[in-house]
Amino acid sequence: MVVSSARPYFCPYPGYFATALASDVFVILDTVQFPRGSTWITRNRFKNDQGALWLSIPVWKKGLGLQRIVDVKICPEGRWQRKHLDGIRQAYRHAPYLDEHLGFLEDLLSSPHETILEMNLKAITYVMDFLRAGKRVTLLSDLGIDEQGSALLVDICLRLSADRYLAPAPARSYLEEDLFREAGIELEYLRPLTPVYPQLWGEFMPNLSIFDLLLNCGPKAREMVGTGGR
Repeated sequence: MVVSSARPYFCPYPGYFATALASDVFVILDTVQFPRGSTWITRNRFKNDQGALWLSIPVWKKGLGLQRIVDVKICPEGRWQRKHLDGIRQAYRHAPYLDEHLGFLEDLLSSPHETILEMNLKAITYVMDFLRAGKRVTLLSDLGIDEQGSALLVDICLRLSADRYLAPAPARSYLEEDLFREAGIELEYLRPLTPVYPQLWGEFMPNLSIFDLLLNCGPKAREMVGTGGR
């Protein structure tokens, strides 16, 4: 059985889902530490006539010290929800499949989510269902594992009785491969293909939020989220 894992990013890029699709179980790392600096957990890129359209979700951090992702709460103050929705509607007003997904995006960006995890899981689940992933998604918090780094990933595999762990190619530089070998787990690396597809607003921009792909290509997105070369 093949296991992969990732933090719960906000409206992730297509490669995030390519990794999930190439696995039997996809573990969302909801109890690891929330990064101190900028992070894909709270922001991602879309596209408008000016180029990259960044959507950032404000969260409470000041004075809270180190937080786990599962504990990070969204800041409801300000007009960011309306601003983001207006930005999406304007940027994708000519997108062929806007009507198919606009209702979900309106719900995602206007509903009063308490935590960033709740909001991000809603988007991830929506995309997995649309891609007909049929994969098992598990939260780290449901596994009861309290480790860090490579030891955490090894324990995930052991808990799920997996014999292979699928990691993103850049992880080769920091994963402790000996720990996987000693546990009898085959470590495999994947570099997802970057789908090239028709976009609005000029020159193609790679690795935007997968919603750019969904809004422009609709059901064809299912075949375009490739797994790349292992």
